[in-house]
Formats: sequence, C-alpha cells, structure tokens
Amino acid sequence: MRGVEEFRGLKAEATEWRHHLHQNPELDYRVHKTAEFVAEKLASFGINHIETGIAETGVVAVIEGEGGEGPTIGLRADMDALPIHEASQKPWSSLVDGRMHACGHDGHTAMLLGAAKYLAGTRKFKGSVALIFQPAEEDGQGADRMVREGLMDRFGISQVYGMHNMPGIEVGKFGLRDGTMMAALDEFDLIVKGRGGHAATPHKAIDPVVICAQIILGLQTLVSRYTDATEALVISVTRINASEGYHIISDSVTMGGTVRSVSPALRDFAEKQIKNCAENIARAYGAEVEFRHRRLEPLTFNHTVGTRAAIAAARGLVGEESVDDSTKPIMVSEDFSYMLNARPGAFIFLGNGATAGLHHPAYDFDDEAIPFGIGYWVNLVETTLAV
Repeated sequence: MRGVEEFRGLKAEATEWRHHLHQNPELDYRVHKTAEFVAEKLASFGINHIETGIAETGVVAVIEGEGGEGPTIGLRADMDALPIHEASQKPWSSLVDGRMHACGHDGHTAMLLGAAKYLAGTRKFKGSVALIFQPAEEDGQGADRMVREGLMDRFGISQVYGMHNMPGIEVGKFGLRDGTMMAALDEFDLIVKGRGGHAATPHKAIDPVVICAQIILGLQTLVSRYTDATEALVISVTRINASEGYHIISDSVTMGGTVRSVSPALRDFAEKQIKNCAENIARAYGAEVEFRHRRLEPLTFNHTVGTRAAIAAARGLVGEESVDDSTKPIMVSEDFSYMLNARPGAFIFLGNGATAGLHHPAYDFDDEAIPFGIGYWVNLVETTLAV
C-alpha cells in the first residue's frame, strides 16, 4: 500500500491539466474539447486501448496489468461543467461566460488522468483497469446512457468505483459508508386547473393560486407528519407559474419541484402521496389537478465488497483516522448510482477543505487534494487487483 508522498510528484502536472480544464468548461454531452484533451493525454501515457464516442463524448481507456490474468475494475470521473457565472476570482477562472466547473469535475478528471499516468508506467496489478471519463453527470443521465450503451459488458467490468470532492471535509481525509451514500432524485409537476376571472371578483372564480398555496403547505406535512422522523425525505416546491397580470385570476397554475429520498419505500410513498394530497385539496375547492412524476437518479448505494476495498485503499494512503467509514448519507443525488446498479462497487468523498459549496459561483477545487485522489485510485487498483 502506497502513502500519499509517492504521488506528490504528479501534483504540478495534474494541476496544470486541472487549470486548463477549469478555464475551458463544457456542458452536458457537449464536452468535445474536454474529451479530446483526455484522449490525447491518455495516448501520451502509452495507453493503446482508448475508445471515444461512448454516450456521444465519453472516453474509456483500458490499462492491462503485468501480473497476469484477472478481472477488470472501472474507475469513473465526470467531465462536464455547470451553466453558472464564476465568481471565484482565481487566476485560472473560466474563460467562457456563463459556464464554470462549480462541482470539481475538472479536479476529478485531472486526478484520474494522474492515476492513469502512474498506472500505465507501473502496471503492478493483475487483470485490467478501465478508466471511465463520463459526460453529462450534471444532466443526470450520462452514466445511465453509458451503461445502456453496454459499458460494463463491452469492457468486461466486474466492479466499478467513483469519487467526488466534498467541501467541509478536510483535505487529506475521506468519507464513505456501506449502503446508502446519496439520495434518489425525482421531479414532479402539478397543473392546478380552476376557473379564471377578475381579481376584483374572486368569488366568481376558482382561484388556482390559493389552491396551490394550500397544496404547498399540505406537501410539507407528508414529511413532518406522515414519515418517520428518523428517515430522510425532502419534498421541495421550487417553481410556480401563474398569470403575468396583476388583475387577473388565471384558469390554471403550474408548479413543480423535487423529491429526494433514501429508501425505495419512501420513494414510492412520496410519488403516491403527492398526487393524493394535491388532488384531494384541489377537489375540496372545486378544482382539478394534472400530475406528472419523473424518476431520475436512483439511490447511490455502496456494496459491501466495494466499500471494504475503498476503505482499505484510503486508509493505506492516509491512515485509519483520516477515513470516516460511517459518514452520514446526504440528500444530493449522483448519477454514478446507475453504474452501481449495474455492477458492485463504491462511491467515496474526498475532502476539499473549507471552500465554497458545490454549485456555488465562488467554488473552486482545491489543488492540494490532487495527490490524495491520485493515490486513492492507485491503491484501489493495486489492492483490488493485487498480484
């Protein structure tokens, strides 16, 4: 097992890669220049098996170990940025107006490239490692699309691992847990159909705005009064659209939001009860409701075999006390969950220090975390595929 000092020599070069990616952010599946940059770097490391164009712009490179036959494990990094105006004021700030790497995917990509360079030069493992550079994580569907296009079978991947930086965790420390790491994500829309009229004569109308207000309050009780307080469920109404005029009661109002849950039972409960709550309240006021519900990312669930391997790799790098193996689940979702549904493995948080939060305009990946991310990947490969 290798300590972090062995990987500090890669920090300067990987930081240059990270700053280049940060200055040139691309969105969703349109990460063409990023994917080209990744493929060129991988080829320069002497990696011969590189495939591009998976899920439009995804890149997968396979490094074979020198320890003989064995399984293939997958390591995934995401490449896409966010449509946010950067406010970090760093020298390497985004050169593209309205886009920035506000979630650290530039750091994730740079760290996996650093691990690729190291592993391609040493190859002290059996079997193979598949390096997965994924588009459209922020879109929430990139991982699912790569899986549907045959990623796991095409490269013979038996286990798969992911990593994400986490502000608030000290640089050099890791967090993970067996089981649920991150929430499932759903979206819903409600159209409340009443009867329009003049704002001066509301008694002649069926006001969908008032009904929406009652529905919003009603939805909060699904969490506070109808679910166990020790279970995690978040229902948030985030958008409402009604009349654009001051004096008009519109015929209908549309509203929508998200549901985040940490168990399949809670997910089913929320979908059923949001519909029932809205319909019953609307009916009491003489209105109707049209309901649409979309299930997006599933739970990010760490498998026991993968969790143990991840803990061993991280502790071998930084010591036992710097790895929290019972970190609390968070209500953010992650599309790496699709890969964990397809193959066993684990997802781990890497400390990013006291930085601005993810998706914040002032966020920036902490370059001091780079050797820790590279070292984790290398340890994971060399222990999971030990000769």
